[in-house]
Amino acid sequence: MEIKVGMAKTTKYAVSHSGDSAEVAERAQGGISAILADGQGSGKSAKNTSTLVVNKAVTLITDGARDGAVARAVHDFLYAVKSGQVSSTLTILSADLDTETIVISRNSNCPVIVKANEYLTVYDEWVNPIGVHKHTKPLIYQIPLEIGTILVSYTDGIHSAGKKRGKQIDFKHIIKIIEENNVDDVDFIANAILEYALELDDNRPGDDMTVVVMGISGKEYNNKIRRVHVSFPY
Repeated sequence: MEIKVGMAKTTKYAVSHSGDSAEVAERAQGGISAILADGQGSGKSAKNTSTLVVNKAVTLITDGARDGAVARAVHDFLYAVKSGQVSSTLTILSADLDTETIVISRNSNCPVIVKANEYLTVYDEWVNPIGVHKHTKPLIYQIPLEIGTILVSYTDGIHSAGKKRGKQIDFKHIIKIIEENNVDDVDFIANAILEYALELDDNRPGDDMTVVVMGISGKEYNNKIRRVHVSFPY
């Protein structure tokens, strides 16, 4: 088995700092988690918020905390640090080798899309972001860790793409991109969704945009080399 993660992101047009942060963390008992946060507003202050959130989540995950506990603890931390005045979304996608499950934790009203071998599910129930409402909890979903599964999450810059130009993103097109590709195409899926949103915004994004894709592959290796590919145009 191989767990693949692809990410694609861009900043709001004419803004140098992205308010979105995304990281990958190794789980203490085996597996990995992809963490995605979107800080309130845009620019440097939003970047500081999302970075704070993601870094705290990474620390807790690598220490062995479960995803629901991580989300609640990060909420409490942000609420205390910012006095309940600043919000952030938080989505955690986890491939947990210890329990042989995929765990999804949502404090974002952007959906998580799951394509498995025999079904496609969209998790989009309403939920509070973290940091503002004192007793906020995440929505938690748990499914079997099965080869062939793809998970897709993104920030609201994707969801709102085109609105300032009288256009609206076609969710069915996003689903089509996912359905026409497989677990080895996580980078392509992330890039294709981002490029579609940018096209609607005439390549002048109205908000920060980030797409995270996780795929569970059946590919086997004789060695256990872990690889990361990063492209950072400037």
